[in-house]
Amino acid sequence: MCGIAALQLRNPSLHPLMGSLLSSMLCQIVDRGPDSAGLAVYDTPGLVSPGTSTLSLLGRDQGITTAALTAGVAALLPPDAGASVQVVGDTTLVSAAVGTDLLAKAVTETLPGATIIGRGEHVAVMKSVGHPVEIAAGHGLEAMAGSQGLSHTRMATESAVTAGGSHPFSVADDLCLVHNGSFSNHATVRRDLKREGVVFDSENDTEVGARYVASRLQQGDTLEEALVNLGKVLDGFYTLVVTTADSMAVVRDPIACKPAIIAETDDYVAMASEYRALASLPGINDARIFEPEPGKVYTWSL
Repeated sequence: MCGIAALQLRNPSLHPLMGSLLSSMLCQIVDRGPDSAGLAVYDTPGLVSPGTSTLSLLGRDQGITTAALTAGVAALLPPDAGASVQVVGDTTLVSAAVGTDLLAKAVTETLPGATIIGRGEHVAVMKSVGHPVEIAAGHGLEAMAGSQGLSHTRMATESAVTAGGSHPFSVADDLCLVHNGSFSNHATVRRDLKREGVVFDSENDTEVGARYVASRLQQGDTLEEALVNLGKVLDGFYTLVVTTADSMAVVRDPIACKPAIIAETDDYVAMASEYRALASLPGINDARIFEPEPGKVYTWSL
């Protein structure tokens, strides 16, 4: 049993409230996953900026000082890249005005043991072990603005309780996936993906789903097509939420074993594992509220 809370803000006037709204949603699902938690926020000033790639690194202590990390990365990039490093809660963010692949190469050469948990121009990913409310507070979620937010509280079943095993899994630019449930054939799909050259960072079954979606998108699928194909390949009981720079998708397994509820208004789309996480959202009394149908992919764009 894990908890999911996701929010896409269609009305830009609500962007300053993204963090406070997502934080209130997260507070209502903490009992579904007390082990650890993860957050993904999009277009949050101070964390990401247009024209700049940002990598999220697991942990605040990277073994060297922030200044040394900044200098090491900057030395491997063009002079005008403007490399910068900041620590937010239990996460280290590295940014520069270069592509994510070049930035990742510079980071891994400077820090061979670093684990990249998020990448892109629009998203910052943060995760840690501990009580989800404390993790959100430690990263300053409530004060964050943004266009979208995704959160997950984890009750570990398929792998150990570690920050690296927490969701979301962000394995391609601005792509994040969270999961409530389990994939029964993840080992088989993992082997298939590895044969195609896909590299994994954890033993978590959810990472297999994220890597599969990223692979399908790279092959030209739309987000909806990628999730339809996922349903044909991965077996199990699941509710998934996937976000990109400008979209959000929800899908449940063909028998809808895991809970999900959606609230949709002209101003926002919100999804949570339980209605109580939606109850305090603005305009909720006038929202279209529904449970996603089994096996159907729902997508929304900004």
